[in-house]
Amino acid sequence: MSPRAGQAGHPARTLAFVESPVQLLNVLEWAHLHGLHDPGPAEPSGPGRAEPDALSGADAGGAGAATASVPPPALPTQPGPAHIGPAQAGPVPAVPAQGRRLPAGVVAGGTAAGGAELTVVVLSPTDPMTRGQLRRMADLARDEGYRVRWEEARGGTTAPFHTIGGLAGSLRRADRIVMGDPFSRYVQLLLTITRARDLVVVDDGTATMEFVAQLARGERLVRWHRKGGRPGARDLLFAPVSSSARRRLTPSDRRRVEVFSSMPVTEIPDGVTVTANDFAWTRARFGPPRITQSADLVGTSLVETGVVDGDRYLEAVRNLAKAHGATRYFAHRRESAEKLHRLAAETGLEIVRPDLPLELIARRGPIGRTILSFPSTVVHTLPLALAGTGVRVAVCDIDPTWLTDTASPRAQGFLSGVTGTARDVHRLAAVSPA
Repeated sequence: MSPRAGQAGHPARTLAFVESPVQLLNVLEWAHLHGLHDPGPAEPSGPGRAEPDALSGADAGGAGAATASVPPPALPTQPGPAHIGPAQAGPVPAVPAQGRRLPAGVVAGGTAAGGAELTVVVLSPTDPMTRGQLRRMADLARDEGYRVRWEEARGGTTAPFHTIGGLAGSLRRADRIVMGDPFSRYVQLLLTITRARDLVVVDDGTATMEFVAQLARGERLVRWHRKGGRPGARDLLFAPVSSSARRRLTPSDRRRVEVFSSMPVTEIPDGVTVTANDFAWTRARFGPPRITQSADLVGTSLVETGVVDGDRYLEAVRNLAKAHGATRYFAHRRESAEKLHRLAAETGLEIVRPDLPLELIARRGPIGRTILSFPSTVVHTLPLALAGTGVRVAVCDIDPTWLTDTASPRAQGFLSGVTGTARDVHRLAAVSPA
């Protein structure tokens, strides 16, 4: 999709809504490809919602509200990922500070070749690990020359009203809306306000595959691990907004829709433009990494989402690490501290809680020569981010016996599809008890 999406006489105004670090990473990849730039003086974040400083206070690893009144400097020196477990090797170095630089397509004076502008709006979640990674990614976005507007969108009962009210004017003026999670009720509600003719969905992991398939089939938008259950009262109440969002995300003579993805997209709805994300910005910005001789294991939040049994998962991790000589376990940001402490105690693995998305952590290194993973987004993204480094990505299937009684009927098929469609990875059989 061309950056020249605005009306004649003014640059295209783009609002990007993100709720996770991975979504913000993929917005940066999309903006890099299209040569967008900083739109100039920052807009206020609304009453009482000042833009936070980088990893201020408890948000580095705990809860807390942002209190900073001025934008932070780019990427201050700070500790790297947190480590749990017997192999306390110390923190991985933080992202190096660098001077503010011009994004692709920008010439001296701040004008992009396509005359496009970008403002990233962070709809901040409450989870402290996600908030911490988002703060770090927000620093990277500012360092690339983009404006970041941080919204405490879930900071109390009245927060949604303040957030939506404060964004209404920008939404009506925007020529393009970029979103990381079309399943988000927040995003679906914001879509009912905008008049933008261009809508872009950037990757939010494996959920992107399901979103495109549901759009192609004209189904209601439901996350894959919830599909099969009966809609609750909140689902029924929100159904009109969700239906409106699905209509707006369907291309028409008045609206163009782009999907920017590194995932395999097979069921492409009529009129939808699919653009490949090859992680060009990540490869240009980081690395190449130092490669160690050991293996690293990537964790998953399938236990936390109720798909996989916790005891079976721990047993699988133990056997996988033993079989392949893994020494580190990179935790998913939604994995519980209780589960991670148990993993450390019972497997001997060093548990690392990354302060950035794994694609950036792996690209800056050090990283194992082999990366082991269960079915997840990284089996699609890491081979792209680590192209040319010689690192091997191996994926272990989820055994049907690991699934919980409450797992969605579609869980096994969906997870198998994630593994089966991955490119440039080595496929492992499900590990068996020792």
